[in-house]
Amino acid sequence: MIPRNKTGNQTRTYFTNPLELLEKLHLTAEQMPFSAEAIKDFHFKVPMAYVDKIQPGTPDDPLLRQIFPVHQEVELVPGYIKDPLDEANSLSQPGLLQKYHGRALLLVTPACAINCRYCFRRHYPYEDKGHLWKQTAQNIQLIKDDLSISEVILSGGDPLSLSDSKFKELITMLQTIPHLKRLRIHTRFPVVEPERISDKFLNILAASQLRIIMVLHINHAQEIGSDNQKSLLKLHKQQITLLNQSVLLKGINDNADTLAALSETLIDNNIIPYYLHILDKIQGSAHFEVTDFDAKIIYQQLKSRLSGYMLPRLVREIPGEKSKTPVTF
Repeated sequence: MIPRNKTGNQTRTYFTNPLELLEKLHLTAEQMPFSAEAIKDFHFKVPMAYVDKIQPGTPDDPLLRQIFPVHQEVELVPGYIKDPLDEANSLSQPGLLQKYHGRALLLVTPACAINCRYCFRRHYPYEDKGHLWKQTAQNIQLIKDDLSISEVILSGGDPLSLSDSKFKELITMLQTIPHLKRLRIHTRFPVVEPERISDKFLNILAASQLRIIMVLHINHAQEIGSDNQKSLLKLHKQQITLLNQSVLLKGINDNADTLAALSETLIDNNIIPYYLHILDKIQGSAHFEVTDFDAKIIYQQLKSRLSGYMLPRLVREIPGEKSKTPVTF
């Protein structure tokens, strides 16, 4: 089915039935190893703006592979677990993670614009842990009490799933913290649902006293089209720092040509290539794995092709470490 949802005071269209998506793309369930069981565990959701960038009749399309539920997701693979980053032990309380010095991460909503099948929080127990809006005021008070925190990271889910009024309320609360300098927003919305970047939303960001940094998640140059180029330019004109983090994914971007094209496209759109992540070993994502050996070869090839400022850092996240860990050669 294709429901209409309201986000940010606008109505948008999403596909929630994988078979209807296949029909639109002129593909069959035989061409894509569809798994109904996989979507019981992790729901299927993709906005129309993203679907429009998928090439019809192409089962190996790099955008389609990121979001389509396949039978490999239900296979249990050794080493792939439900909480590979051990976030459960990083919770100060529900909705507040403190893994890094000077920074706090607020989970403000479980909702996303799109359900990426390799998501490292696909098994995250939002409901069990009470990660709802009602926790936010209490968590902000904890941040206010901790004078070491100078930066808050908004995550989820996707923080831009909040309505404009809720988002404005959130920023207003954060601005009461005198020692807070920066607000970092991790989001897929400007790329997968660009209409979310409305003039009203931009005015909310422009009025903020905090330095705004937006970390996007783009894995392939095909994800950027004329619609989201306009939204990205609006953000840039508001002097918002735009960074990108990608995940190295088998069959999607696991070659130097694709990654170089991505960096070129990012720079053309005022986005700094920031991180290239080794896949987090979340249960259900093993079919996306690129080995460390192959990742190092790809990265060395990429390094020889790009100017330094265009080269993302190849990193992995290790539970308990105080920062991302560079992949050494």
